[in-house]
Amino acid sequence: MILELLSLSPTELLTLALAGLLAGILAGFLGIGGGTVLVPILVTLGYVSNQAVATSIFSVLITAISGSIQNWRMGFLRVKRVISIGFSAVITAILGSYIADLLPSSWLLFGFGCLLLLNIYLVKVRQDIIAKKQLDEQLNPGSTQPEKTINPYLAFMITGSLAGLLAGLFGVGGGVIIVPLQILLLGETIKVSIQTSLGVIIITAASACIGHAIQGNVLWGQGFMLGLGGLVGVQISTRFLPKLPDRIVTLAFRTLLGILSIYMFWRASL
Repeated sequence: MILELLSLSPTELLTLALAGLLAGILAGFLGIGGGTVLVPILVTLGYVSNQAVATSIFSVLITAISGSIQNWRMGFLRVKRVISIGFSAVITAILGSYIADLLPSSWLLFGFGCLLLLNIYLVKVRQDIIAKKQLDEQLNPGSTQPEKTINPYLAFMITGSLAGLLAGLFGVGGGVIIVPLQILLLGETIKVSIQTSLGVIIITAASACIGHAIQGNVLWGQGFMLGLGGLVGVQISTRFLPKLPDRIVTLAFRTLLGILSIYMFWRASL
């Protein structure tokens, strides 16, 4: 790791740290890992697709640990719920990492572009779900127990499996899936869903990182710099960004995803 860090130019070190900072801010505020931003940046810096995915998930792991520790200190982390959702992600994350290594680079980049477009839709779904949930909470302020729509164990398996597959295949934590599925399938509250999501990402990212490390795809020095920036970013977002209007942050995030998806499709066509 030290040798890899020493081989990087000051400009690249700064770029990686700033990218990690942005990913960390998104992680704490939206309950996502930040890989949707990190993978395109790493591809832009000249890294091949499987290295970008693997290095991204390593930095996501660092960021998720930092944010979850902060949530735990504030008494917001539900460890049993995190383990329940993350259990099934262990296998699918490793499976995803092996599939990613088998795919041609252009296919992986094209798939990532499709994931970004899907995320634009999922963020809108997430926003609608949150708005409905907030309205329900206002109309029924005395209701504190979430209404589970299906068997909770099945919901845990579905949520964790999808998140793990995304982590291994595309280097993302899977939070954009974890948050809305918790609200939809488990009837969970908004804040708890986001806080739990960040904890589950630790499991998905760790499993995917192990799978990629076995294949030698992880660039530890670059991932460390991204994670270092993420450490700062997630602390900022968990403390201060909730004061910002969710509508503005969501619009900015969806715009960013749209731009990045176009860029990834262009890279895949080269």
